[in-house]
Formats: sequence, structure tokens, C-alpha cells
Amino acid sequence: MSERIGSIQRKTKETQIDVRIGLDGKGTFGGQTGIGFFDHMLSGFARHGFFDLEVSVKGDLEVDGHHTVEDTGIVLGQAIADALGTKEGIRRYGHFLLPMDDALVLCAVDLCGRPYLNFDYTFPTEKIGDLDTQLIREFFYALSWSAGMNLHIKVLDGINSHHVAEAVFKAFGKALDAAVSKEPRVTGVLSTKGTL
Repeated sequence: MSERIGSIQRKTKETQIDVRIGLDGKGTFGGQTGIGFFDHMLSGFARHGFFDLEVSVKGDLEVDGHHTVEDTGIVLGQAIADALGTKEGIRRYGHFLLPMDDALVLCAVDLCGRPYLNFDYTFPTEKIGDLDTQLIREFFYALSWSAGMNLHIKVLDGINSHHVAEAVFKAFGKALDAAVSKEPRVTGVLSTKGTL
């Protein structure tokens, strides 16, 4: 199987972002976004999804973190789509139920080409470290649309914002790993339409 790698660069007046992701990796993470807790979340996503992820992000953090987080979602979604190519032979669907201390998060993914996000949670705190918690939903919204994925994230339980956020990113990594994995019984793509 050839290695599936996506690499995208995006430069605007607000951000300059380079993302490289290997879907068949070992779970390594390198680089930084300028937002420490966001880096921690991306590292957890990569490690638990067995993705090799490299990010280089320069954003207008003197304004706030919004452009940095949202645009990273856009570029990561594009890189995932780039790595998947035609999506031939993949399982397409993935889900995971992840516990982390008080938090319990369900994540389900369909790599159908039709973007949609259902993010069912409001964080009880405004910030975790230097990350505005409302930007977590913005990240997944941007990623789901640019990757063309149907993404459902439901927090079933949780008190501590750090635990919930970490469970969300890890659950997404596990669900995406299942969805991008190869299924030898699939010929072409897993769709009655013949395309994804």
C-alpha cells in the first residue's frame, strides 16, 4: 500500500499555515500553532489516530485566536482530503466512544463528501489555558467542511473542560482512523453511487 500523505499550504492576511498529514503513520506530532493548549489537542489527535502530523502556523494572535484555530481546521481538512485522494478501498465510516476521567465523548465520521457538523456541547469555562473554548467547535466546523466529512461529536458526560476537550480530540482521532482504514472487501469506493 502506498503511503497516503496530504500536504497543504495556505496564506492569507491573517494566517500562514502549512500542514502535512500521513494517514498511515505512527502518531507523531511536530510544529506549533502559537496556542499551547491547541497544540496539545492536535498532538492527542495525531497520537491516538496514528497520524503523522506536522503543522506550522503563524496567525494574528495579537487580535485573538479565532483566525489561527479556524484556519488550521480549514487546512487540516484539506490535507486529509488530499491524503485520501479518490477514497478507494477505505471503510468510509468510523466511530469511537472515548472515556477520559469524568468525560465521555462519542464521535462518528462519514467520509461521504457531504460536509456536516453536529457538535453537541457548550463548555462551562471560557478558556482552557490560552485557548478560547468556543473555538473548538469552530475548528471542527471548518475541518468538516473543507474535508467534506459528516462529523458528529456528542459529549455524553463531563465536568472538567480540559478532560472534555481532550476526549473530543482523541475520539475524533480514533473515529477518523477507523474511517480512513483500508477494507480489502471494498472494490472502488463504499457507495451505491459509485463515488464519494
